[in-house]
Amino acid sequence: MASVRALLASAGAPLMAAETLLLHCLERDRAWLYAHGDDEVPASVAADFQALNRRRLRGEPVAYLTGVQDFWSLTLNVGPGVLVPRPDTETLIEWSLDLFRHRTSPRILDLGTGSGAIALALASELTDACVTAADISAEALATARANGERLSLEVQWVESDWFGALNDERWSLIVSNPPYVAEGDPHLASLSAEPQLALLGGTEGLDCVERIVAAAPEHLEPAGWLLVEHGYDQGSAVRTHLQRAGFEGVETRRDLAGRERVSGGYRGD
Repeated sequence: MASVRALLASAGAPLMAAETLLLHCLERDRAWLYAHGDDEVPASVAADFQALNRRRLRGEPVAYLTGVQDFWSLTLNVGPGVLVPRPDTETLIEWSLDLFRHRTSPRILDLGTGSGAIALALASELTDACVTAADISAEALATARANGERLSLEVQWVESDWFGALNDERWSLIVSNPPYVAEGDPHLASLSAEPQLALLGGTEGLDCVERIVAAAPEHLEPAGWLLVEHGYDQGSAVRTHLQRAGFEGVETRRDLAGRERVSGGYRGD
């Protein structure tokens, strides 16, 4: 048998990912790890860990291997049919809360919900909000719906190609983390295990953003807000699209790494 420390030393970088997999196999938490580095790991558990770690080294996201991903204050079930929620997207949650934490019964729409991360985070914080979440993928919606049921958070789930199935409804806030990776982007190689439908945004990465921005004013209440996540180098272009669509108060917020990450504005009347 090998010790915890020896297994991790043989796993390759990054260490945090290897630790997460080992803890998953051991069914332990991270606090346990630092006090038990010299403990022997049963052979069957070590074999399971090594098999998962080989898959990790071939490019499978750790979240797919464990089946879960933490986002905001929630632990979400995830799988290959949905994009893995990332900390950068919490910038969108923070801005939404700044705008609506003290508003009564806001109506919120999350477009391209994937695992349901954004919709469920907002539903958990804005407990009197009416939250709707849409996605074109039935598989993604099944994952999102299951997350909502497990977390006992009420969201209306709708299968829709952006606004296509949402009729003439209007919302106080529309949020989206749409596909925004440009075709040919060198980062795509490291994202090959995740659904390309949730990643690719056309030649320049802005096709979906443009569609959302152009259609959003017809689906917003007076002075309603639109917030859209985008790539670190797309802020200027997204602000231009927002301004051309008639949005006011257009600005961009940065993520924890200081990169432009979410742009938005409110509907001008």
